Amino acid sequence: MSESYLTVTRTKALDALRGLAILGMVFSGTIPFDNSLPAWMYHAQVPPPNYKFNPNLAGLTWVDLVFPCFLFALGAAIPLALSRRLDKGESLSKIILGIGKRSFLLFSFAIITEHFRPFEINPQPGSYTWKLALLGYFFLFLMYVQLPKHISKKLQRLVTFLGWTGGILFLTRLKYLQDLKYPTFSLYRSDIILIVLANLALFASLIWLLTRNLPLIRLSILIPLFPLIISFNNQGWNTEFLRNLPLNWLFSFDYLKYLFITLPGTVVGDWLIKWLKSDILERSWKKRDILILIVILLLLIITLLLGLYTRQLGLMLLTLGVLGTIGYFLLKYPKTSTEKLLSRLYGWAIYALVIGLAFEPYQGGIKKDSATFSYYFITTAIAIFLLIIFIILIDLLKSGSYLAILIDNGQNPMLAYVSFGNLLWPILVLTTWQDAMSEWTHNHAFLGLMRGLFYTLLVALLTSLCTRLKLFWKT
Repeated sequence: MSESYLTVTRTKALDALRGLAILGMVFSGTIPFDNSLPAWMYHAQVPPPNYKFNPNLAGLTWVDLVFPCFLFALGAAIPLALSRRLDKGESLSKIILGIGKRSFLLFSFAIITEHFRPFEINPQPGSYTWKLALLGYFFLFLMYVQLPKHISKKLQRLVTFLGWTGGILFLTRLKYLQDLKYPTFSLYRSDIILIVLANLALFASLIWLLTRNLPLIRLSILIPLFPLIISFNNQGWNTEFLRNLPLNWLFSFDYLKYLFITLPGTVVGDWLIKWLKSDILERSWKKRDILILIVILLLLIITLLLGLYTRQLGLMLLTLGVLGTIGYFLLKYPKTSTEKLLSRLYGWAIYALVIGLAFEPYQGGIKKDSATFSYYFITTAIAIFLLIIFIILIDLLKSGSYLAILIDNGQNPMLAYVSFGNLLWPILVLTTWQDAMSEWTHNHAFLGLMRGLFYTLLVALLTSLCTRLKLFWKT
């Protein structure tokens, strides 16, 4: 096993997938909303020219993939993280306590981050508000940063203590004058994406821990979840009961629908563990066939996006059938442990894709919000296709150095998630660069796209630097 690419606790291909997802989130939030870019550059249900949510629009764009890809990576990482603790001989009670601690950090991060957002403090932020956002980022950094291991634990505890003390005092001083219901700090003010992640990290971790040797039992949990979600979203008898459970502002039954993405991810995580512990030999496949496989996987993803977005479903199904068959023959005779893993992943992805396509006419076609069952399975398949591509590039072709920036961001995703809105954006505004760049790129598709890529690159480089310095945000 090559330690430059793999350890027994993580795979860099999974980090790359997570990094691609988190930078996709940043990029989708920094592209211009001035009608200069085509509709497929935005969520399928929030198209130009008004960018207003339309729940009746069916379709899928690349933007709709970033969140489920991150959820899938979250699920796949759970076995990798918890199995390491089990291998060390930690008791179940200690591991459950660790899951609770991590969940607290994620929930608190979701709440505190939202309070420090400039447009949350003031819908029309001035110089003072942007400076407050910068100060908030400083406290967030101290609160959640994990210093390099060579730094003493005493200094780590001091930094964390100063961050939480200063952050809490700062929060008590902030006023949200535009929010008449909650003009000061409120537990009800939170980042919905992070709240969903926290819920799934908590419940998927506990489910994996209890079913770690019983993957079929784990997946069978989805069977009763299916009718419960349908009845919940259609105002069934359980709706009122589940909405009135304690702490329903923090835990919502509706969030558990994403277990349809996360739990299959944990099964993939189980396979990754076995693979990482095996003797990973050199490939037996020809490089030409491997490169063809990458092209086939990319074409499968592009075909799905084009077909589902344009609603040319018949042509899409025919093309998918041809591409899927070619992929099957390319993966038909695996010999090494890596090749066997890829063949297994491909079969799992095709299985999920078939289920998702069978569900596609149901609920009015595929939609992100409210998420349809076709959305869960099709995006899971796409996430697996991407993971296969990264495993090929990093572990078969040994090209991990070209993906280093994705890997670094995938290892430090929460830092990347908030660094634009709470750090780079305030700096750009306070230095007047933001106004200049907005004026320069307004109503110009190419320049607007380049601006979004530039902002995303800044976030990626900052996060990569912190990762190389071993400054991780422990959420």
